[in-house]
Amino acid sequence: MKALITGATGFVGQHLASYLVDEGLQVYGTSRNNAGEINNVPEMKVMFLDFNDVTAIVDLLNKVRPDFVYHLAGQSSVKDSWTDKVGTFHGNIRLTMNLMEAILQSEIRDSVRVLTVGSSEEYGGFDSKGVPIAEETILKPTSPYGISKATVSMLARHYYSAYQIKVTHTRPFNHIGPGQRLGFVVSDFSNQIVQIEKGNQNGVISVGNLSAKRDFTDVRDIVRAYSLLLNQQNDLAWGESINVCSGKAISIQCILDTLLSLTEASIEVVVDQNKLRPLDIPVFTGDNTKLKSLTGWTQTIKLNETLRDVLISIRNET
Repeated sequence: MKALITGATGFVGQHLASYLVDEGLQVYGTSRNNAGEINNVPEMKVMFLDFNDVTAIVDLLNKVRPDFVYHLAGQSSVKDSWTDKVGTFHGNIRLTMNLMEAILQSEIRDSVRVLTVGSSEEYGGFDSKGVPIAEETILKPTSPYGISKATVSMLARHYYSAYQIKVTHTRPFNHIGPGQRLGFVVSDFSNQIVQIEKGNQNGVISVGNLSAKRDFTDVRDIVRAYSLLLNQQNDLAWGESINVCSGKAISIQCILDTLLSLTEASIEVVVDQNKLRPLDIPVFTGDNTKLKSLTGWTQTIKLNETLRDVLISIRNET
């Protein structure tokens, strides 16, 4: 069996590639850069692909003939989407359309299974009062990034209903793990701790709102869910959007406390007013009932194990 991963050299892409290789698949990846990107999965063959060129995508699909396509490529930053709306819509909507149109024109259109990756940002500032958010919730995205991903979910439904392309759209909530770049709460906290351990930063961690509760899942459990969804046999997932999440709300305070328990450094925590969001949602968590019923997926990696692995990864890098 063969799998093709777009955006294969990113945080999630490399974890997915590693998982699929361990499952015995031949794994191919695409990159929009000719060289220079780090590939930590030597068994994966990474190829340059211009997603603006539909003919080139068709040629690659016909050459590789993947059984599964995991579409991870795109613009992944909520923050950056505010300053580059056009780039965000192009990278997440237009290039997804190019991929789906190429699949329609390819020799594998009737056999390939496709997974598009959205985001919990599609739900927007939904005040769930602590109740896990189900897929049927009306989408109210509040950022250009969220709007772009909500559109991708509609494209997935369209290409299945109109052309019977077997495509599933996922809405992952907060995913964390070793290798995540800075700019996310766990990697930022962990990096500050490691810098203090190494004497590169004074013994103070700067934080924002610690009371907010979010739905955190290890990226290695996330990619296993992706694989299970494309391997499901009952065909109920095609054209559907499916939450990938733990279904549990964990406070940022708990994240920080756990990380601090994993270091011997003496650290003071200081709230930075500039990091506080004026409209921060108190609780934001997903309902994973649909995922579990379709695949039997369960969360296997505990939070303290994930946080320990993140710290170890950053310690080894710096």
